[in-house]
Amino acid sequence: MPRNFNKYQYETSPRKLEPEYTPIKNPYKTKKSTAYKTTKKTNKNKVKQLKKRQRQMVKYLIIGFAIIFGICYRNSQIDENFAKVQDLKQEVADVEKQNAQLEISIENGMNLSNLEQQAKEKLGMQKLNSKQTRYVTLPKNDYIEPAIEDVTIENNDEGGLKGVINKIINMFK
Repeated sequence: MPRNFNKYQYETSPRKLEPEYTPIKNPYKTKKSTAYKTTKKTNKNKVKQLKKRQRQMVKYLIIGFAIIFGICYRNSQIDENFAKVQDLKQEVADVEKQNAQLEISIENGMNLSNLEQQAKEKLGMQKLNSKQTRYVTLPKNDYIEPAIEDVTIENNDEGGLKGVINKIINMFK
């Protein structure tokens, strides 16, 4: 702050002088007190509270790491199972492809000439001649018989109060 000594002061009170130097207090310096024991107890309490906070912090960190480890482990299990599923899907696709190829090869081999040739070679079969053929005539009667059932319908014309009374009486018989 610049000082103006040349200016005239109109007031009657003298101006206040500010000190050029202000002492800085040491914030780390503690006051000496006569009650040494009380400060020692409060320091012990502060140390205990600090240690308690540190233990809580360590406990929370361990819990946090355990949770993160659990999540990572579960994700790795999911990834492994997903890989297994993909492998099984690939195997299913390969088997379906082989089945389709086998069906095509069977269909190509299932023509009449191939069947006749295999029957003659492997099984020793021959074509039928006219002497081996027998014709059977069946009568054209219908052998299905309709079911005969007697359907009886009971009519209770008793209405109102008589019907209710009869039902009650029949319950006690």
